[in-house]
Amino acid sequence: MFLAELQPEEKKAFLELAAMIANIDGNLSIFESSVLSKFQKEMGLKDYQIEGLAIEDILITFKTERSKNIVLAELLQLIYSDGVFQEKESETIQIIKEHFGFDANEFGSFKDWIEKIKELSVK
Repeated sequence: MFLAELQPEEKKAFLELAAMIANIDGNLSIFESSVLSKFQKEMGLKDYQIEGLAIEDILITFKTERSKNIVLAELLQLIYSDGVFQEKESETIQIIKEHFGFDANEFGSFKDWIEKIKELSVK
């Protein structure tokens, strides 16, 4: 939804992070694959090849509050795409949340918002 607003280096970092989360359980679902393709198309990076960067190297790319908010919102959309919020996904989101400096209330609001969006898109 908002990925086009990211800077070019942030777009690539976001794809790295999204691919990491989508594959975190070793099983890329058809839903996650579809969302990743949508992300690439939205950012004009259809041909981008995932490099497999470390999470620490990815997260330092996002410096503004706006880009951090966009990243978290879009990642939650990816996580909920298959209807399952797995333990490894939760742990990774916790790392991201802490690195970005989000408090529990902000994170809860994002999570609730994404759940509502998902409900709307299913109907």
